[in-house]
Amino acid sequence: MDFGFSTLEARSIDFDKFDGRILRYVLQYEPSLLVCLSCGGCTATCSAGNLTDFNIRRLQLMLRRGEVENLQTEINKCMLCGKCLLVCPRGVNLRNVVMLIKKALVHFKNQEN
Repeated sequence: MDFGFSTLEARSIDFDKFDGRILRYVLQYEPSLLVCLSCGGCTATCSAGNLTDFNIRRLQLMLRRGEVENLQTEINKCMLCGKCLLVCPRGVNLRNVVMLIKKALVHFKNQEN
């Protein structure tokens, strides 16, 4: 049925392709990610974000949407400096989140092989 409009591809989530394994893995070991407000404090103070196009909020969005294809490329941009930890008003341990994503990517890649 044609309603005269279409959704933007960038804003639609294909739940048939959704890969929530990494998100579940991260939340199992770092449940503080659930209280993230996406306020942007982490992104504003990020050293890697000032030098590259790294954006921790975009990383979280990709993780929550199950878009794991480009996750490895994005995660390698993080310098693990910990500034995001210092400014987070909710106390989310984002450095640990980044490390858990790295571990999960290796873990699930090894399971596939």
